[in-house]
Amino acid sequence: MKRFGIGLIVAGLLAHAGCGRESSAPRKLRLAIIPKALDIPVFNYAKVGAERTAAGLGNVDVIWRGPERADELRQKEILESFITQRVDGIAISVLNADFLTTTIDRAVEAGIPVVTWDSDAPQSKRLAFYGVDDYKSGQIMGEEAARLLGGNGTIAIITSLGASNLRRRLDGVQNALASHPGLRIVETYDIKEDPVRCAEIIATGTNRYPGLGAWISVGGWPVFTRNALAAVDPARTKVISFDTIPPAPEILKAGKAQVLLGQKYFGWGSESVKLLTEIIAGRPPQHPIIDSGVDVVTPANVDAYLEEWARLERGSK
Repeated sequence: MKRFGIGLIVAGLLAHAGCGRESSAPRKLRLAIIPKALDIPVFNYAKVGAERTAAGLGNVDVIWRGPERADELRQKEILESFITQRVDGIAISVLNADFLTTTIDRAVEAGIPVVTWDSDAPQSKRLAFYGVDDYKSGQIMGEEAARLLGGNGTIAIITSLGASNLRRRLDGVQNALASHPGLRIVETYDIKEDPVRCAEIIATGTNRYPGLGAWISVGGWPVFTRNALAAVDPARTKVISFDTIPPAPEILKAGKAQVLLGQKYFGWGSESVKLLTEIIAGRPPQHPIIDSGVDVVTPANVDAYLEEWARLERGSK
């Protein structure tokens, strides 16, 4: 991460947050939370997490806004609008790190703290990132594919080009598979963050490679809907996919997927709100990269995972 005089930033933030303290009621902090897109279902849980934490703190208003669909230009426009509005802090899941880095830097230089979640902009001046270790997660996916296929077979990969987190996962998958000479990647598909295209891509790939051993998806598109894997014969082709939000666990229990990797979906929002309020209070994080950990869900532990998921949905400790 680029260094940018953290002390100066914090001093500016404190001055910004202190405006209007002469009024009888303290002004609430306005924190903007920006997902990659509103039509990607995993982000609904980040919104819940952010709003729950803000309600618990009492002095925070969450402004949830993102592009309707994955559109990096629209995401940049939204980020720029929050800079103009002089919100107190911004947390963003970045669609394209290279494209948004200068805009993130401009926000920080204007005295608005920026943290990233889910998908990072590592070369920007953002003050922290919260999410999984994407490279290690990709390695896990590759090793799980090798286990399921006994070290031999063909693999097709689904990704979406541009996002830093998906690039790192893809790198991890490729690194793991490279240590298994009996495994061969036949094609890598760019889904362009569009869940609607997923079933079509899987059907096309299944027809093109009838002996395909496994699908690896570094995003959750195959398990966001119940029919995306309709063309896959689980007796012949295994599925390893990111994401565990409903209906993914039921798809796994039905045998249509064999391994799912879950993220801390509620934490994307709750931890972002906590990070921003701490930074505004003059307490920047000691370590800017915060590894949330990843959940590896298989038929052996899916019931326990569902119990934990129900607890998180209830908001209980």
